[in-house]
Amino acid sequence: MTPPPGAAEFLARNGWAGADILPVAGDASFRRYFRAVTSSGSAILMDAPPPHEDPRPFIKVAGWLVERGFGAPNVHGVDLDQGLVLIEDFGDVRMRETIDATPDRTIELYEAAIDILIALRQHAPAEIPPYDARVLHREANLLTEWYCPAIGIDADQAGYDAAWDEVISIALEGPKVTVLRDFHAENLMLTGAGNVLGLLDFQDALVGHPAYDLVSLLQDARRDVAPELEAVMLDRYKRQTGEGREFEAAYHVLGAQRNAKIVGIFTRLWKRDGKPRYPTLCPRVWGYLERDLAHPALGPVKAWFDANIPPEKRGDPMVIGA
Repeated sequence: MTPPPGAAEFLARNGWAGADILPVAGDASFRRYFRAVTSSGSAILMDAPPPHEDPRPFIKVAGWLVERGFGAPNVHGVDLDQGLVLIEDFGDVRMRETIDATPDRTIELYEAAIDILIALRQHAPAEIPPYDARVLHREANLLTEWYCPAIGIDADQAGYDAAWDEVISIALEGPKVTVLRDFHAENLMLTGAGNVLGLLDFQDALVGHPAYDLVSLLQDARRDVAPELEAVMLDRYKRQTGEGREFEAAYHVLGAQRNAKIVGIFTRLWKRDGKPRYPTLCPRVWGYLERDLAHPALGPVKAWFDANIPPEKRGDPMVIGA
């Protein structure tokens, strides 16, 4: 976690000369994060080096969110040639650890997160690409591309595609919103005196179905969300937005799609990128996926899974494929 060569000069140009540059825990991408600290405050330095990363989508979506009163970080400085972005520091207090330490705040904080998603519906989507059938299919295919080979299964790809073709239209109907795509308890920060939830990791935002971010929150790959809590929060969302059965069907279709994608991504992070922590999260994700497959709308996809990946092959690919 050595700072990039141009970091000190970039910080000086943006009013942070002489700042101490300290590493901050990163994510699953090529991006790295540092905290620039001076006697007067701190900011976050994002290192998004080209050609692997392009910070422009983050900057665009952050501006869109801030303009509409959402808790995204302000952008203080940008150097696109170096892939450096200086942003507001939301601190280190995440929703996840707060709930773990004070379980009595679980309902309060999940309700606050749900209310953000409800508020997003009140705004016309940002001018960003669509979350269309092509993208949904490509993401779902990460399971057959990475997970199945890792556990020694030669999956029926044509059948997989056909099964998703039968259900994917459910996720393309209904209202369209700015979908942040990684909306979960580790990307929601408690900021300010009022513990307002700050948003992170939205650079991959697309225009799509509002149920997707709800799935990200309530079927969290990184922490267990009890079925009872999921049901209560889904009901809160539906009551306040007037949604009904069609929305719930889309929720489970997108849940199955997202969880299939995550199983594939976590396997890829192990096989391709040498990050063995991620496959250990797959059993939880399989649990969510099976919860989604139980919905009647997922009949064709469930039939494919039953025929291709037996229950004993659903879990940690490092263990199953050993």
